[in-house]
Amino acid sequence: MSPPIKGKIEDLIKLQGIEIEIGTIKRQLGGVKQKLDEFDLKLGSFKEKIEVDLTIIEDNKRKYRSLESDVQTNDSKIEKSREKLKSVKTNKEYQSSLKELDDIKEMTSKIEDEMLQCLESVESIEKDIENKKNEYENLTEITEKEKTIINRESDQDKVRLNQLDQELNEIKKIVDPDLLDKYNMVKGKVGIIVVAFVKGSVCQGCNMNIPPQMYNEMQRFDKLSICPHCQRIIYPVISEEEETD
Repeated sequence: MSPPIKGKIEDLIKLQGIEIEIGTIKRQLGGVKQKLDEFDLKLGSFKEKIEVDLTIIEDNKRKYRSLESDVQTNDSKIEKSREKLKSVKTNKEYQSSLKELDDIKEMTSKIEDEMLQCLESVESIEKDIENKKNEYENLTEITEKEKTIINRESDQDKVRLNQLDQELNEIKKIVDPDLLDKYNMVKGKVGIIVVAFVKGSVCQGCNMNIPPQMYNEMQRFDKLSICPHCQRIIYPVISEEEETD
């Protein structure tokens, strides 16, 4: 076996590991704003529901005041009708005035029923708002805790990302320039997993069998091997840890 080739592959494996971790952290950081926005959206939606309920209460109160005014107007009409009854002279006039009085009383009764419905609606919605306010306070407390955790993890990720960027720059200085160019070229074709190990004659990058002769030649580590199926840089299992993957 040729140790230099083996060492170069190990450098590529380390390089790939760093790039994978960088990609993972960047995706996590990219989702932070979305997570925070989702929390704010949930709180905002909850608050809007409370505001809608408050608007309904105000509408019912306005309606109640309007109905109350109608009742007062009808009370005045009733009083006038009663006075009118005292002055009628014929039975026909009496019956007509009496019907007028009954009609006003019936109308007033319907209005009072509506007023009662308004009061019941207001009372029910106020209880619901009280419950929603308690839920909103609890949700706000939970949200703030979650935001604190997310922001703290985000800060830790940023620190780790800076460390990885430094490690990436260092490992790129070690990797042979021509090999690095080859690595980047393959990455442009197959994505982040450029270097894959071969286990039991099977490329772990594409799960395809490697020709027996090629697999045997790989064991010597005397040249760089490329998977004939996925074009990844491949190597036979180097460590016991990889054997268990």
